[in-house]
Amino acid sequence: MAVQTTPESAQQTPDGAWKIVILLFLLMVVNFADKIVVGLAGVPIAKELQLTPEQFGLLGSSFFLLFSISAVAVGFLVNRVATRWVLLVLALVWALAQFPMLGTVSLTTLMICRIVLGAGEGPAASVALHAIYKWFPDEKRGLPTAIMTQGSAFGVILAVPALNAIIVHYGWHYAFGALGMVGLLWVVAWSLLGREGPIAGAATAAALDARVPYARLLSSRTFIGCVAASFGAYWALSLGLTWLTSFLVAGLGFSQQQAGFVSVLPWLFGAVTVLLTGWLSQVMMARGLSTRIARGVLGAAPLVVGGLIVALVPYGGSATIRIVLLVVGSGLTGAIYVVCPLMIGEFTPVSQRGAVMAIYGAIYTLAGILAPNVMGKVVQNASSVIDGYMLGYTINAVIMIISGLIGLLLLWPNTERARLLAHQEKTAPKFA
Repeated sequence: MAVQTTPESAQQTPDGAWKIVILLFLLMVVNFADKIVVGLAGVPIAKELQLTPEQFGLLGSSFFLLFSISAVAVGFLVNRVATRWVLLVLALVWALAQFPMLGTVSLTTLMICRIVLGAGEGPAASVALHAIYKWFPDEKRGLPTAIMTQGSAFGVILAVPALNAIIVHYGWHYAFGALGMVGLLWVVAWSLLGREGPIAGAATAAALDARVPYARLLSSRTFIGCVAASFGAYWALSLGLTWLTSFLVAGLGFSQQQAGFVSVLPWLFGAVTVLLTGWLSQVMMARGLSTRIARGVLGAAPLVVGGLIVALVPYGGSATIRIVLLVVGSGLTGAIYVVCPLMIGEFTPVSQRGAVMAIYGAIYTLAGILAPNVMGKVVQNASSVIDGYMLGYTINAVIMIISGLIGLLLLWPNTERARLLAHQEKTAPKFA
């Protein structure tokens, strides 16, 4: 059977590609607005339900209970089912999971709804990226990936003022209802405008055109490096989603309204970091730099620097300095979310990409189970609230630094692809 030899890099971006990017950007806006609402309403929720810090930490972690399991299951599903329909069902689950909170709820009810929401949102990022990669050839994926990924930051930037106003003036229950309505609006828009990309499975001379054993893909050093580096970044992100507003109110003495405005700052800085990373990665590759540098080093180095900055938070003295250190340190972690999907897509066959990216996401987001719970236990058992938060952020810094260093050591996507291509050619049937 003849193999198409036109390199994927020669392909033009299909018409309608950027419309899909915008829709999936909006999907991530909804996704992260859903994630942050518990953290934003943490103080009134804890007061109404009479939660201890440890119970609130458990509530934050419950979102991730089925997150990874769902991500893996759906990741294999999108190898066979169009991403258009999978994303439609996932978004519908998110929306419906919000409405029970409009009534009087117990901790158990709230946790069940968050678990269901997490199961629906677990596969979202990997499926959305898989969908985008069906619209853009490899060397043009950096900026679309960055834009879609920044739906997370803008989900917080846009949602925090709006949701905080609802919480302050109407109560936290209505914030969940508002998110449910927004989710349903996205479902309608996607059902009308969403389409499947045409760059789906062409075998090329520059890409792997045969299936590779999953054990070989998942044990590759670049895959392991991506998991480790993203784990550290997601630890910081999970604390930002769950604990930052409570830290500002209970630890630093801000009002709920003031804390809402300050909570946006790390995401604003992170948005700049991510968009700059996506653009810079494409520029570096256009100038001939290897993906080891243009993706691996570019993503992992900011994680190390960010960890070193967060490590200074306990020594910041004033509330302002501590906030600045948290904003900059945690904001730098976003670079890794841009480059890791690109690197995984670089050496993974298209027919297996959805599953491998989902497994990657399922593993690193386990930090979402651990981080809020660890912070809750540390705060509850500390001699004072502020001491507990400072120890929690110190643990965060150490994890960021170690994970970033592992990333710097292991992220070599260009050599990973070359190794797998060589193995493919060596084991391919020879015909006389």
